[in-house]
Amino acid sequence: MEPHDVTPDRIIQLGYAFRESKALLSAVELGVFTALAQGPLDLEALRQAIKIDARGARDFFDALVALGMLQRDAEGRYANTPDTDRFLDRNKASYIGGELIHFSTRVYPHWSLLTPALRSGAPQSETNQTGSYAAVYADPEALANFVKGMTGGSLPSAKALAEKFPWHRYRSVVDIGTAQGCLPVQIALAHPHIAAGGFDLPMIAPHFDDYVADHGLTGRVRFHPGDFFHDPFPTADVVVLGRILHNWDLPTKTMLLAKAYAALPAGGAAIVYERFIDDERRTGAAAMLMSLNMLIMTTGGFDFTAADCIGWMRQIGFRELRVEPLVGDQAMVVGIK
Repeated sequence: MEPHDVTPDRIIQLGYAFRESKALLSAVELGVFTALAQGPLDLEALRQAIKIDARGARDFFDALVALGMLQRDAEGRYANTPDTDRFLDRNKASYIGGELIHFSTRVYPHWSLLTPALRSGAPQSETNQTGSYAAVYADPEALANFVKGMTGGSLPSAKALAEKFPWHRYRSVVDIGTAQGCLPVQIALAHPHIAAGGFDLPMIAPHFDDYVADHGLTGRVRFHPGDFFHDPFPTADVVVLGRILHNWDLPTKTMLLAKAYAALPAGGAAIVYERFIDDERRTGAAAMLMSLNMLIMTTGGFDFTAADCIGWMRQIGFRELRVEPLVGDQAMVVGIK
């Protein structure tokens, strides 16, 4: 293995990377891209639209231009790029900014506590020290941000999964830990023959129902209330665990996989999709950083390789195990009962 080219400039750039990240997170949180979705605005109009002080406004907007997130024309008017207009305007179905708002308001502050997390091995997030999302779910505003964040993070993979999996072989699917129902909605939109459902805690139901209604799928996509620690999974031909397993310790991971196995008929399929760590643990920095996020935010959660996942599923009884890419650095492991 050849070493990376680590120059002093590269070291400093990496050390300062949080500034670029926070500039984008704040822009999404403040609604910059939504304000510009109707057309270009000059400095003062954009500043007033998102209600920020004059002192930092020009530097903030120009930094976003330099980062490639905005454009500025010869008259000094700011505009979205085609991609930021598509993905970061809150009013578009392709919006993924919910996850970025979750990062900005919930995750980013806790990353300042990585050092004590590494020293102690203990979570630094007061709401997840019990290994539960109960505290987040009990706060209506936090819950709304959380479920929107899960949709933002899941949407690209959900669309890819709806396209790439052989759904013509199956009649039903249930998504475990569904939040707003992004995955079952995408599958139902692409495959009208599929009876799609989502399983999550009861207080999620209004968010799920609203999201399903917004996509014209009321009556076709069903919410299943329950607690996956205590209740069996709803039965279906396909059970999906997307970005769920990494939140928990190994006994809980295997317990959830065993529940998925029990919910399937013979020949049914379980799908686990995650940002897997590469099997050699050399190049998957994003997944390993997510695993550190689990250290900070949860009691026992950790990310893992696709090979790890296949090993756990094989021990439970799944066969015909395979790994398939989805989108970007995310992939799915599929196992058959």
